[in-house]
Amino acid sequence: MTGALARAFLVMVLVATPSVILPGVGADTKQMVALVALFGAALTFAEYNATYPSLVEFRDAPPFNRVRYAMLLVIVFSLSAILAASESSSPFTRLFEAIGILVGHAMDIPYSPVRLATLMMADSASPMQVLMVRTAAGTAYVLSLLSLAFFVIILKLKGWPYTHQAFNVWINLPTFEPTAGGDIVDRLERDARINLTLGFLLPFLIPALVRVASSGFEPLTFTSPQTLVWTMAAWAFLPASLLMRGIAMARVARMIRSKRDAKLASAPLAAA
Repeated sequence: MTGALARAFLVMVLVATPSVILPGVGADTKQMVALVALFGAALTFAEYNATYPSLVEFRDAPPFNRVRYAMLLVIVFSLSAILAASESSSPFTRLFEAIGILVGHAMDIPYSPVRLATLMMADSASPMQVLMVRTAAGTAYVLSLLSLAFFVIILKLKGWPYTHQAFNVWINLPTFEPTAGGDIVDRLERDARINLTLGFLLPFLIPALVRVASSGFEPLTFTSPQTLVWTMAAWAFLPASLLMRGIAMARVARMIRSKRDAKLASAPLAAA
């Protein structure tokens, strides 16, 4: 229960971060954010306090969810600090803004996800709005890549999933049905490839889909700082999360295959 309460509090901190950092947030917006934060905290507490899993994957297999949470928190905090510099500047927020502008310019190359993200803007968007979107997209994308690299390094160093501990597939993959049919290793590897492919393509596909879907309508303008923060955070977080899930499922499949092969190799010796 203590761990579930701590995780619920951390979720509340994540949801409330933009409204705390960004200046000029109205009372109605703060009340709505507080309601969403309480709902997210209640859902997290119920999930981690329950004996049987329901939605959260890799619940008992750290550091998967810890890295994902840290990645999203750093992205949301950084984007909030960058956007806060335009209205309430301080040396702290100016530092984030300067680094974000440099990163955005460096990532704004032809056919890059950051360049495609700016294409979601309306043709009537001002140069300042385009600069804000480019800065936010570049910062979020680079932070997601760094988090993904950190995740891979941690898995390599710790040998995740740990071979000396039991790994419960049902608890850590509650939405995956091991007995649905076919070999479990083949299905895990297939799902891993699907997640890796989607994670790689989504940063390119989302701006294109938004542009196509907005044909005949007014494209996105991102006039609200909170809307920009959460949109760019989701745009960078979802693909990185899918890549992490694909890598994790591939390693689980490799663990199951190695244990199965070791058991089959020891079976003739035991019979002899």
